[in-house]
Amino acid sequence: MQTVIRRAVKEDCPRMMELIQGLADYEKMPDEVTVALSHFEESGFGECPVWWGFVAEVDGVVYGFALYYIRYSTWKGQRLWLEDLYVEPHMRGKKIGAQLFERLIEEAKEKGYSGMNWQALDWNEPALNFYRKYNAGFDPDWINCSINF
Repeated sequence: MQTVIRRAVKEDCPRMMELIQGLADYEKMPDEVTVALSHFEESGFGECPVWWGFVAEVDGVVYGFALYYIRYSTWKGQRLWLEDLYVEPHMRGKKIGAQLFERLIEEAKEKGYSGMNWQALDWNEPALNFYRKYNAGFDPDWINCSINF
């Protein structure tokens, strides 16, 4: 089995949306994915993209993805914000997630970003253990806030 990590292209969007739904199901929020495919495509591949990504492909099938955007910190400058990293359950344990994560690290370094940030659910021990392998810091001092429209 050979895994190919490559930049996502517009044609990957329908499959990425399937994987995004799989992530929502895994995170016990199956009804939270409300973005339309057309909006997702435009946001990544339109005139002014706001997200970029990589996909993990095995034998021509995409089994995982990492989607990111650029965040600006007034303290640190530009940073890569990892929005989602997901590998289908039956393909886990094959280092696909590690390959995607390491490609993101490489991307951030190539672009000269000051680092990478992301979130993980506090109950998701497999994800937390995965990130610990990279000596990731976990910040207990900040609370996520949002407003939905």
